[in-house]
Amino acid sequence: MNFEILIYIMSIKNLPFMDSNLDLEKRIDDLLNRLTFEEKCLLVAGAGHNRLPAIPRLGIAGFGMTDGPHGVSPNSTPDGTATYFPTGTQIASTWNPELAYKIGQAIAEEVRAVNRHMSLGPAINMCRCYLNGRTFEYYSEDPYLASEIAAEFVKGLQSKRIAACVKHFVANNQETNRHKVNVKVSRRALEEIYFPAFRKCVEKADAWGVMASYNKINGIYACEHKLILRDILKDTWKFSGVVVSDWGATRNTSGIKSLIEAGLDIEMGSRDKYNIEEMKKLKDLGEFPEKYFEDNIRRILKLFFRVGMFDDPSKIPKGSINTLEHQQLARKVAEEGMVLLKNENNLLPLDINKIKKIALIGKHADMKFGRKRMGG
Repeated sequence: MNFEILIYIMSIKNLPFMDSNLDLEKRIDDLLNRLTFEEKCLLVAGAGHNRLPAIPRLGIAGFGMTDGPHGVSPNSTPDGTATYFPTGTQIASTWNPELAYKIGQAIAEEVRAVNRHMSLGPAINMCRCYLNGRTFEYYSEDPYLASEIAAEFVKGLQSKRIAACVKHFVANNQETNRHKVNVKVSRRALEEIYFPAFRKCVEKADAWGVMASYNKINGIYACEHKLILRDILKDTWKFSGVVVSDWGATRNTSGIKSLIEAGLDIEMGSRDKYNIEEMKKLKDLGEFPEKYFEDNIRRILKLFFRVGMFDDPSKIPKGSINTLEHQQLARKVAEEGMVLLKNENNLLPLDINKIKKIALIGKHADMKFGRKRMGG
């Protein structure tokens, strides 16, 4: 927390929204009524790569986000050090929801340690295309298994007052043309295959965030898909959190008004679409969707309160990163998630006393490639 924010907090500490004993909705009402229209417009789009703008006069620090689904991104840490948990596929291979809960808790502690408020995960798209470069992040091709693991991960994460941002909603399952592919899918397939893990995270784990994906669903981009975001996610499943765009995924093919009405709460990667000047023009013309916009802002403020941005820091769960306890947990996940399909002729375990040479086959055998990533 910077010095300017601290000074303002001292000046507003007796205002109703700062009272942690007050009913949450009343705190939201009080803060909402103190925001100007311009300040509200600021909150619906990112100020930088992974943050929302600060509003110092009301003690609103820059809400911070970080990848990824199985650990804090090296880009978010001072020295690139964090606990690298096994991939989502291996986490699911444990068939152990209790372990997923503990992973969520550990990642939450690491997110808190780098002064962020939201973990951009879990990633729960279905493993439908094994050429997809993002499949390693996802849990399973089985909607039931993915649902059980994901919900417990979210519960663990949020038990430490770090928000989950469940992604990528929805049907974003291939790498080729990932940013613009038109996924033609039936409602039945959505309900039986692609929705269940997201729905479980919303209805059973009360996820505080969902990330809208890049792709189109039956001809409409996910970030402006009213049926998907508003009618199903918010109205049918009773999602109470925020919908965040994937970075640069906001297309705005029908205008700001349609985006807001569709249910997109926060644009990330830019603020080109949720442009303050354009929103002012709509308001001046009397065409601004006030009711939906107020709902957007309420959801964002609720998120701020949920992660404790206005509460006594001594009452917020502490952060820690790359601890021995977290490393031991990562090892346990790796051990439980190992799957041996066939051990022909007792090849394993390898006996180093009998091995003379190891062959590395293929054009990449003598190349270094890849980089440290926690998914994104």
